[in-house]
Amino acid sequence: MAQSMNAAALAYLGDAVFELWTRKMLLDQGLPVHKAHRRAKDMVSATAQADMYHRIYKKLTPDEQNVMRRGRNLNPVTRAKNAEATSYRHATGLEALFGHLYHSGDVQRMEEIFCLCVEELAE
Repeated sequence: MAQSMNAAALAYLGDAVFELWTRKMLLDQGLPVHKAHRRAKDMVSATAQADMYHRIYKKLTPDEQNVMRRGRNLNPVTRAKNAEATSYRHATGLEALFGHLYHSGDVQRMEEIFCLCVEELAE
């Protein structure tokens, strides 16, 4: 099912999914909304997501790595405002993975990967 969706659509969907999971996690931690907003902004930045891409890549299945590469290799339609082009591309790869997992309905795997992404942030 998710294979039929192109990488740009997966990244678009994954952007929203990743931000939603991030906001939920921060609110579940009991942060007030204004602090959660500031923290979420940092976590969903292209730079932070690019770091996550590199941290989790080798822990993924070959299919998941392929989805991330497809997202990373997209020709960007927009230009990153506050990040280098390479960071923006890697962030797009991570977002494509979350879009793929969401579209596939694999919530359990999405949660596992989200935990890998934010693991170091919690320490």
